[in-house]
Amino acid sequence: SHEKICRYIARESELVVVSVGYRLAPEHKYPAAYEDCLNATIHFMKNIEHYGVDPARIIICGDSAGGNLAAAVSQTLAGRSDLPRLRAQILIYPGLQALDFNLPSYQQNRGVPLLFRERAAFFALQYLNGDALHMQEVLEGSHIPPDMRLKYRKWVNPD
Repeated sequence: SHEKICRYIARESELVVVSVGYRLAPEHKYPAAYEDCLNATIHFMKNIEHYGVDPARIIICGDSAGGNLAAAVSQTLAGRSDLPRLRAQILIYPGLQALDFNLPSYQQNRGVPLLFRERAAFFALQYLNGDALHMQEVLEGSHIPPDMRLKYRKWVNPD
């Protein structure tokens, strides 16, 4: 689905672009997509000389759910001394926070097309477990135990 934009980026930037075709939810539940992206990235990085790529110029990029995967792969590889160090990550409207759909950004943009709040919750559930059975609880925020909400309030807090 991203072949044209990948070719454009490669041509205009004069860079090598590797696009990973990862398994999709709901048929393939978490962590299938993450594992596909991580394994493809590690393979590329371990065989970089085969592709003629400067190891100091590796950038990971993704949009939407792919932005989430790019961030997760970047974090996983950050401490790996056996692989080239990533130069950067580019996240284009990434899906990074699916814990609390009542934060100000979700409330302020709840009716903005293309990805309504309910659709964002639906896709997050599809990605995690393949069904949307508990969507109302997720939208209300009642799916997070109070002790966990308290523990992570520093990162997920409307203030």
